[in-house]
Amino acid sequence: MSVQFLPYAFFEGEYVPFEDARVSVATHALQYGTGVFGGMRGYLSADGSVINLFRMHDHFRRLLQSARMIRINLPYGIDDLGDIAMELTRRNAADSNVYFRPYAYKSGLNLAPTLSGIADQFALYMVRLEDYYSAPNGLSVMVSTWQRLNDTAIPSRGKVSGSYINSSLANDEAKTYGFDEAIMLDSRGKVSEGSASNLFIVRDGVLLTTPVTASILEGITRRTIIKLAADLGIPLEIREIDRTELYIADELFFCGTGVQISPISQVDRREVGRSFPGSITTTLQERFKAVITGQLPEYSAWLTPVPAAVAVAQ
Repeated sequence: MSVQFLPYAFFEGEYVPFEDARVSVATHALQYGTGVFGGMRGYLSADGSVINLFRMHDHFRRLLQSARMIRINLPYGIDDLGDIAMELTRRNAADSNVYFRPYAYKSGLNLAPTLSGIADQFALYMVRLEDYYSAPNGLSVMVSTWQRLNDTAIPSRGKVSGSYINSSLANDEAKTYGFDEAIMLDSRGKVSEGSASNLFIVRDGVLLTTPVTASILEGITRRTIIKLAADLGIPLEIREIDRTELYIADELFFCGTGVQISPISQVDRREVGRSFPGSITTTLQERFKAVITGQLPEYSAWLTPVPAAVAVAQ
């Protein structure tokens, strides 16, 4: 995966050149991981006229919820953050699919590992981003030996920057052993999610995913797929999933803002299903693509359009 940083960022209250968005080496968030982040996509519409910011308000609502967990207080509400994202899109003259990384963090230079009484700040930057994975034949994954964080240790439903060492360890282990990605189990040995994405499986025509109590991030793409499946009449169950169900599943895929819908072809060197990527996965991929490119008016409430630079130039 390669990315290109776009030229402007929003940093500590100002729009600045990306290279000027810097913090001190003594910043509390850098030392202790006391920050929360998000990830949001902007998709070029089918006719090339706009960049559709996908479920923008939902993303910023989750960011503020994550911030609340670690006592970060920002002077911005959901609508304020949305205005910043739209203005940054215009200033960066976006003309392709893009990815937004909002970051709220403890900006003070305090030495103690605590949360109260430390200054807070916010930054937002953008990159060009197409597919997260390059795996036309599907992802090969392993069940990680690293356990997914428990809510009583570090809240998994919050995108806390320091907690992503857990994801990094699992992802690195998988790649060290020749896999593309990892699936993580929770403290009870039940399936949780990928190293940084939610997980769905298909068994006997039923779409299954783990509950929000399985130490997962409450994914926005996950919620999108649940809604699309309901609208398409695809049977869905949200329940605990055992590790061995991964080995007998008919279909498997990761989902998330970055990975979108990414089919899995192998788990622990076992082939998934009899055909790849599978009819339900394919149906959901096609539906999701039609939604994000603005081809289905019934889902227009999920899209915040910003005129694309290519359209403006015309």
